[in-house]
Amino acid sequence: MRCIAIDDEPLALEIIRTFSARRGGMELTTFADPVEGMKAVAAQEPDLLLLDIEMGDVSGVELARRRPPHTMLIFTTAYAEYALDGYELGAIDYLHKPFAYNRFAAAIDKAEHMLQLTSATSAPAQGQHLTVRVDYRTVNLDLRQLRYAEAMDNYVRLYLAGTPTPLVTQMSMKSLVEQLPVQMFVRIHKSYIVSLHHIESYTHGDVTVAGCSRPLPIGRTYLPQFLEAVAKPRSCGEPAN
Repeated sequence: MRCIAIDDEPLALEIIRTFSARRGGMELTTFADPVEGMKAVAAQEPDLLLLDIEMGDVSGVELARRRPPHTMLIFTTAYAEYALDGYELGAIDYLHKPFAYNRFAAAIDKAEHMLQLTSATSAPAQGQHLTVRVDYRTVNLDLRQLRYAEAMDNYVRLYLAGTPTPLVTQMSMKSLVEQLPVQMFVRIHKSYIVSLHHIESYTHGDVTVAGCSRPLPIGRTYLPQFLEAVAKPRSCGEPAN
């Protein structure tokens, strides 16, 4: 499990390193500088972020809001009054300093368990299907039915042919792109992925998708890859309407 720990106290980071080595199974990088630490979090998108809250003039609560959608969060702090903030930010645990090894290991076990569940319910698409988690259900989607996907904070809306209400799953757009076959889908905007087989018309500025009441915008940086994708011959069969 890939982990990053950010704390402005060297002793606190040393304890985390020692506990992590003792537990095993953790690829840990530590940062005493919160700014540099969050740059690494943004670039590496780790599985888990261990984050202090009070770091001089820097608020760990505000930093936590900027973590990648799929990066799990554990707060490590001496201030118990921040427990509510951790809950609101979706932290999976809250380690109150000074914490013992057993308490640390239990928190990491919880994170590892959640990572295994996520991996099991968001497996890469097999053939023309994609497995996602919707509420408390595991749903196996026929990709021929997927017209387009729309980003919504830490979630993605999946619009399907023949289904009036989109499915909502906790997933980043980056993760979804990695799981969709490139011969069937193309990202046209930071907020949209469209099915090539459901495109009705397009300009250099937007795309009209079957079943969508409004054109979807094409981001300038995504236009070249979109034009390349629509120019390629398609061999995945007709969409299921």
